[in-house]
Amino acid sequence: MTTDSRTQTSPAQIIARQRDDELTLAKTILQIESDAVASLVTRIDDTFLLALDLVDNCKGRVIATGMGKSGIIARKLAATLSSTGTPAYFVHPAEALHGDLGAIQKTDVVMSLSHSGETPELVRLLEMTKRLGVKTIALTGSPDSTLGTNTDVTLECAVKTEACPLNLAPTASTTAALAVGDAFALVLAYRRGFKEADFAHLHPGGILGKRLMRVDRLMHTGPAIPAVRSTANFTDVIESISRAGFGMACVEDGAGVLIGVVTDGDIRRSLTKATTYADKTARDLMSPNPHHVTPDTLAVDALNIMEQNRITSLPVIDETGKLNGILHLHDLWQTEWF
Repeated sequence: MTTDSRTQTSPAQIIARQRDDELTLAKTILQIESDAVASLVTRIDDTFLLALDLVDNCKGRVIATGMGKSGIIARKLAATLSSTGTPAYFVHPAEALHGDLGAIQKTDVVMSLSHSGETPELVRLLEMTKRLGVKTIALTGSPDSTLGTNTDVTLECAVKTEACPLNLAPTASTTAALAVGDAFALVLAYRRGFKEADFAHLHPGGILGKRLMRVDRLMHTGPAIPAVRSTANFTDVIESISRAGFGMACVEDGAGVLIGVVTDGDIRRSLTKATTYADKTARDLMSPNPHHVTPDTLAVDALNIMEQNRITSLPVIDETGKLNGILHLHDLWQTEWF
């Protein structure tokens, strides 16, 4: 019996079909996880606020805990809380039951993550924390579980199915728990008035910290400031600009208050309008009311001012108007967050 070659499937066709199936599966997985998070929106209610109240009134720390994949999400929750102003730590439930229970104090709040709500280590830990009088919150897909019915507040984050084709590996459920944890941490930060400056204080290193660095940590001070009095003559102004290398000089009054700046551009414009400069002073040459910042201005805001006004240097003044320093565009480039 012969096989019609026209009905045979080539190896290339088999591979192409498999690749198409894999792309389809990847899209399906993303859709399942997306749907799992989207479905949480309608389930956020006053219970969420009760959990916030519990942590907001906490005199100690938040202790996040979980086993396996839920434990990884609990670590992320603790990290997000800590980075947004709420002291939080991860405690492994098994280790807590074998000597580390002392890490949990009566003033803390324990947030337990378990999709089933029946994780033995968490159930046992719950017994111990209740004896200590510690307040508890559960993030679970099973609010009727042992964990869900015995904590002070239960945040339900159930999913219809896991994204795993076998419906076994924690995927959509951990994504849902992650999303609820992020929402919890960020709403708590909002409630507590957490600001950019607070974020900068907690993130002194890396790109985020550099973006939110205050200009008083970047500005040039003391003898490095190109500054002249308003009565300084033309030659002194030129020397000050040339010596500092910022392309400008700050002009102060007799009390040291900033009243203007003289830039390279101001000098060039004056040269086209006059034939003699012997009688020119800094006050004659300066541009009054210059753009400036205060020492607590964030680097990213100073950069915005420079870009919007096409300038490369900014005087830094205090609340009385006195000159504290000078900030140059190069100082911001060196923070390496472009």
